[in-house]
Amino acid sequence: MDLFKKIDVVNNITPEEFNNHYFKKQIPVVIKGLANSTAAGKKWSLEYFTHRMGDTVIDLFDNSKKNPDSAYTQPDLKMKLGDFLNILSKNEPTSLRIFLYNMFKHDPQLKKDFPCPKIFKGLLDDVGHMFFAGKNTKVRIHYDIDMSNVLHTHFGGRKRVVLVPPEYTRMLYCLPLNTYSLIDLDKPDYKKYPALHFIKGYDFIIEPGDSVFMPSGYWHYMTYLESGFSVSYRKLSPSLITMATGFLNLFLFLPIDKILNKVFGSKWLETKKQIAEMRANWAMDKEYLGRTGKSFHSLNKIPMKTPNYN
Repeated sequence: MDLFKKIDVVNNITPEEFNNHYFKKQIPVVIKGLANSTAAGKKWSLEYFTHRMGDTVIDLFDNSKKNPDSAYTQPDLKMKLGDFLNILSKNEPTSLRIFLYNMFKHDPQLKKDFPCPKIFKGLLDDVGHMFFAGKNTKVRIHYDIDMSNVLHTHFGGRKRVVLVPPEYTRMLYCLPLNTYSLIDLDKPDYKKYPALHFIKGYDFIIEPGDSVFMPSGYWHYMTYLESGFSVSYRKLSPSLITMATGFLNLFLFLPIDKILNKVFGSKWLETKKQIAEMRANWAMDKEYLGRTGKSFHSLNKIPMKTPNYN
């Protein structure tokens, strides 16, 4: 697995430059300090949210209770926001996190603090989803089911981001009718998942105030290196086919998967795993044949690289 692709990093960019160089071409980019000139960049902190919304009861997700084999994400408990932020302020590992929360709906002032950046204006710019998590919290690798483009802006501590282009979806052992994988990017099992040898992606760190543009269908895996929070704005894909795929994911494939899971349970999961493996093997063999003109063999001779963030 080669996660050493170099992502573009810019300090300033106009809407025209962003649209021509990145959005239309569907190329990821990091925009340094995009939020720093906004009210949010100047005053947002855990203490700020505690002061404004500390008594608001919010849904929390507990990573320790999540079934890695499940595609469905449901809240695990409720807690006052201030109590949860007090946990995060200690900058210690916790399994609790806030996921996909429309905090702007509960406090419109927050949207005034950080409106959708001009480079990302579109039909969806009224909704900004927020995410909060503690040190070492990991968000499993997946791509967004609606196939929207995402501008992800981070606040608080640093965050590690891994991006993998959609062309490697099958090699990531994506489960059919789902948008996630069972692989562990921190400890990739090359014997069990040999197609991972052929994947190329980006592995980088964003600092407070930085934004990363994630094009439609890009796989992402995130780790909070310190306690922090982020805001994601979405924008429809420039491709009608991609938009149609997102529609089918939400309103056809996901409901079908839920029905099959309810009817067949673990048998359906095992079937999905077998299909994912079959697809990955086909993609792997095709890739190897294209590179060498020979049949795939001797994977254990391919060197493996792992970035070090100690």
